[in-house]
Amino acid sequence: MKNKQAKKIAVIGAGLTGLTTAFYLKKHGFNVHIFEKSDRPGGVIQTHTENGFTFESGPNTGSMTRPEAAELFEDLKDDCTLEIADESAKARWIWLNNKWHTIPSGLFGGITTPLFSFADKLRLLGEPFRKPGTNPEETIADLVRRRMGKTFLRNAVDPFISGVYSGDPEKLVTQYAIPKLWTLEQNYGSFIGGTIKKAKEPKTERDLKASKEVYSAEGGLENLVKALVKNIGEENISLNCKELSILNSENEQYTVEGHEQKFSQVISTVGAYSLAKLFPFLPEAKVAKINQLEYAKVTQVSLGFKTWEGIPIRSFGGLVPSQEKRDVLGILLLSSFLKKRAPKEGALLSVFLGGVRKPQIADFNDDEVMQLVKNEVTVMMGLKEFKPDLIKIFRYQHAIPQYSFESKQKLEAISDLEKKFPGLVLAGNIRDGIGMSDRIKQGRNIADQIAAQE
Repeated sequence: MKNKQAKKIAVIGAGLTGLTTAFYLKKHGFNVHIFEKSDRPGGVIQTHTENGFTFESGPNTGSMTRPEAAELFEDLKDDCTLEIADESAKARWIWLNNKWHTIPSGLFGGITTPLFSFADKLRLLGEPFRKPGTNPEETIADLVRRRMGKTFLRNAVDPFISGVYSGDPEKLVTQYAIPKLWTLEQNYGSFIGGTIKKAKEPKTERDLKASKEVYSAEGGLENLVKALVKNIGEENISLNCKELSILNSENEQYTVEGHEQKFSQVISTVGAYSLAKLFPFLPEAKVAKINQLEYAKVTQVSLGFKTWEGIPIRSFGGLVPSQEKRDVLGILLLSSFLKKRAPKEGALLSVFLGGVRKPQIADFNDDEVMQLVKNEVTVMMGLKEFKPDLIKIFRYQHAIPQYSFESKQKLEAISDLEKKFPGLVLAGNIRDGIGMSDRIKQGRNIADQIAAQE
């Protein structure tokens, strides 16, 4: 324990990755301090309560795809309660030909759905017998066209990518953007066969924690942030560190400029665009390879209705294929599956706009955004008139990183820099996934790896 306490570790960024990393480092007995540029911890995670509505800026929910996410809530059970989405609203919608269609979950639905052509439904029968791809840089679009057909890409995968990445499946590389899909084909030969085989494989109690259920925290995701801060200790977090710069000395010690103490390790969780200024000692050519990473610009509009008078909304939400030429990426129906998010007879919606296909929307003023949202939501949600009781607009210039053709060079550059500068860890959503559960897993793994080295 004495050696661990003597080892001072700096974490740059108090978003979910940074907080999770610091929480587990502290659990391992390390002396850890977080430096955050804004005036509050949590990064983009922030819960708001107003006029009877509880809504989020930043991520609205997570998906329990990693056991580490479930374990974090278990570790924080005295200070934060996990909320799993209501199963009765698990249906997902796709907008096609001016109406919502439910994504099929069974064989009959798959046969009868208008989302996919008859030819592609027949083509799907041959999916288990197609050879795995050989191109490690294959895009998601190319992979899906090859194995499943054009209508599966157009009406299922394309809107899914819009919902998750706000991105373009023609640009995202499967191995990096959806590694589980890549692994299914490479390890099992097919999506369908791989899914069946994986389902039959024995699972540990820990494996079962990755239930894939949608989750939040009771009362909002900021309660997760507050629980992490409480357990890390406010005294171990410095806020308003706006002009942060890290210096590296010859004896492999790092100094946070403006702070006297030296750190044996620095863990960065910042975006690619901040690395050059934060670490002036890093070779420009290597940082440039990381900084190729593109970020989607996203505008989120929270709408609250004290009395809902549109179509029935017992659904998780709806996504929009790019071919439909709508101005929204998707609509999340939060009050349908999370508790106490809207008045009993009301509704809380999150509308997402922009993304890599329509980045110009990020520059729209509030009136322009609201006119667009009014036009889309009125039609798509069956409203006779558009009179929300709550309107909040949130803009994100660097919302979601796009794991595209630069990914291999980026990951190689990160590995080279970490080898060249012992004690430096370049983390955050520049690698290892973009979802909340990915961020939690990465933070936990970093802390565990450092502890294992002691």
